[in-house]
Amino acid sequence: MIIDHVDNMSLYKGLSKSLDKALEYIKNTDFSDMSGEYEIEGREIFAIVNRYKTKDQIECKLEGHRKYIDVQYMVSGKEGMGYAPLADQEVATSYDDDKDLIFFEGDASFTRFEKNMFTILHPNDLHMPGVGAGEEVLKVVVKVKAT
Repeated sequence: MIIDHVDNMSLYKGLSKSLDKALEYIKNTDFSDMSGEYEIEGREIFAIVNRYKTKDQIECKLEGHRKYIDVQYMVSGKEGMGYAPLADQEVATSYDDDKDLIFFEGDASFTRFEKNMFTILHPNDLHMPGVGAGEEVLKVVVKVKAT
């Protein structure tokens, strides 16, 4: 897991061409009037612009992905972001191949994820986004096909 401020994005240039494209998209796009899904490079790299209210931690679960790396960017608002490396967590739901999503039970370490921060989450990085007390957030998740 990488978590940082957009002012430091240049430090991560060169991790991969696909991640470079995702970070450039975040850096150069005005998301204020966007909502929904946007293709950047077909299904290899695409963005999902989400508007939602954060929820109590008890309502959230650790999630993981197998096919995609998440590059999440907080446009506005703030939330708690839970993290745990994939290990021996108990599976809470079976893997949904169409959504590339599986939920787990387990503990997580939390950090504050706020406006102008981004995170890069690989398939071995379980995460619990959206934790808070009903705050409104605008967040972009760029999905990058894992190689």
